[in-house]
Amino acid sequence: MSGFELPLRRDLVGQKPYGAPDDYVPVRLNVNENPYPPSDAVVAAISQAVAVAAHGINRYPDRDAVDLRAALATYLDVESGVKINVERIWAANGSNEIMAQLFGAFGGPGTQALTFDPTYSMYPEYARDSFTTMVTVPRRNDFTIDLAAAIKAVTECKPNLVILTSPNNPTGTSIMLTEIEEISKVAQANGALIVVDEAYAEFRSDRSATALTLLDSYPNIVVSRTMSKAFGYAGGRLGYCATSSSEIVQALKLVRLPYHLSAISQAAAIAALSFASESLDRVAQITDARNQMAGELADMGLRVAQSDANFLFFGEFADRHAIWKGLFEQGILIRETGPSGWLRVSIGTASENELFLDGLKALV
Repeated sequence: MSGFELPLRRDLVGQKPYGAPDDYVPVRLNVNENPYPPSDAVVAAISQAVAVAAHGINRYPDRDAVDLRAALATYLDVESGVKINVERIWAANGSNEIMAQLFGAFGGPGTQALTFDPTYSMYPEYARDSFTTMVTVPRRNDFTIDLAAAIKAVTECKPNLVILTSPNNPTGTSIMLTEIEEISKVAQANGALIVVDEAYAEFRSDRSATALTLLDSYPNIVVSRTMSKAFGYAGGRLGYCATSSSEIVQALKLVRLPYHLSAISQAAAIAALSFASESLDRVAQITDARNQMAGELADMGLRVAQSDANFLFFGEFADRHAIWKGLFEQGILIRETGPSGWLRVSIGTASENELFLDGLKALV
């Protein structure tokens, strides 16, 4: 109706919602998806599990998703060799909801969250939505974290939350476990919770390099993960975290929405988790393709950030938008993100990767 002005929160006026370009082109390598759809066997298992769950759809789901959390505990034992009991695992509608819950429970007015730029562009939005002040510390030129600067920032800022993204998005860079330990010690002394965002952990080169191994040694660590990448489950929306203590999970329950995971979501995820070995075989295939592509980009004379993820961050271009546009005009969509001069490309199928490399060579 004319003359009516929405009473929108003042800090949201002029803001744009998060999102990557979703233009339909033949080769879409811009949002770090797993390029391989689930096998027929996975689809059949999910369909059967959903059909069973649908018979009880008139009832509310298990609000604590205990069976799903048990399946996630089994998976983490297989994938990382770390045993974590169900009470220390929590699941939600994507790792985005896990992060939103962490900010909701441990952030808030008068608190600060600390992270290291460049990194995932959603963190400031979690902070904004929870009225948490976001503090950023720049990474080194190779996108690693300056340990001395990190410790200084934690000591001086005394944040409630310290976000360590490993592997980092958009750079793919991992943080050494020894560095996570050092930061965790200082954070513990200053009353801060360490959140290690391991959304891309399955693609890491060092299989033992996961912060899950630190959970029993430090009381202030949360490791966030997702099924979106390794399981090719982006449309299923299932994220989870493993924590140092059940008290952290109890705190997250305080800010969850009622019945935040539907019975359908829980059943489908449990079915998908039963095919973990098949998914991890795909991860190995994607990792090999990543390493090969990194070598070919370097052969073009480009700088390529060391990546432990399913994407590569490369540059440096005097006009990165011209490169992005040139690829887009060839039907190839990648991502303009992070520092000026750099671009990010997700690892696709063999044919998609070949089309990307040929298209880039024509421009470079």
